[in-house]
Amino acid sequence: MTDMTDTSSERMMTPELMITGEAVALEVTPASVGLRLLSGLIDYGLYAGSAVLSLATWSTVQQRLSPGMSNAVAVAQISVLILTCTVVIPLTIEVLSRGRSAGRLVTGCRVVRDDGGAIRLRHCLVRTLTAVIEVWLIQGIPAVCSCVVTRRGKRLGDLLAGTYVINERSGAMSVPPLIMPPELAHWAAQTDIRPLPGNLALAGRTFLQRTATLQPDARARLGADLAARILPFVAPTPPAGTHPERFLAAVLCERRDRELTMNLHDRALEERDVLRLGRLPYGVA
Repeated sequence: MTDMTDTSSERMMTPELMITGEAVALEVTPASVGLRLLSGLIDYGLYAGSAVLSLATWSTVQQRLSPGMSNAVAVAQISVLILTCTVVIPLTIEVLSRGRSAGRLVTGCRVVRDDGGAIRLRHCLVRTLTAVIEVWLIQGIPAVCSCVVTRRGKRLGDLLAGTYVINERSGAMSVPPLIMPPELAHWAAQTDIRPLPGNLALAGRTFLQRTATLQPDARARLGADLAARILPFVAPTPPAGTHPERFLAAVLCERRDRELTMNLHDRALEERDVLRLGRLPYGVA
């Protein structure tokens, strides 16, 4: 798999895409800092609890079976127990589950490579060993700071391993599509639409999907406010008397359709290049 993030100034949307081996583009969402904190608290809480329980059990057994054990042997056994609970168990779980854990199952997250593929032993080993320092020894402070400042919410272990955590329960691809208002189709096709800020486009899309659940006064107020905020990005202005909700739907639909056209054009160019590169050179049979 490969990862593709469109940053062209001509684009109106910049999705985070994962291209599978079958050349299928899947929109993925990096896990938020909140989800990562929750999953981390669950995971490391379980690991810490298992370490405490193991040490308590070991202490009870040793007092009964070997009360005269030397300090060196005791320290060695305790070190093995701690190593098992902080490194071996997390590493084994992450390798066998392909990037999942108890906390990530609860939050719907999974660790993947930067190119979107499943993580391997080396990725898990780097993440687990780094966690000993950034999570266990420094109480997770570097991990949280790194998640906040990096684009995909990576902790230091992710930066070293070339991985990040995605939210598999994101509803980005499950929302119903918007429909172009017929009376505004001609106007929208001839309109210059500047790139919208991501949060503004998301607010407009969310509003249109939830209009049926809003009170009439709140619906009218929010619709007018969103339309006024999007209007400066559109030229020429819509026909006089256009309802704010119809205006929002027209702009977002046209924006989506133009992006689709550009993506199809790019795909056609890529396929043409692949065919050209696959041809044998002149004179070679």
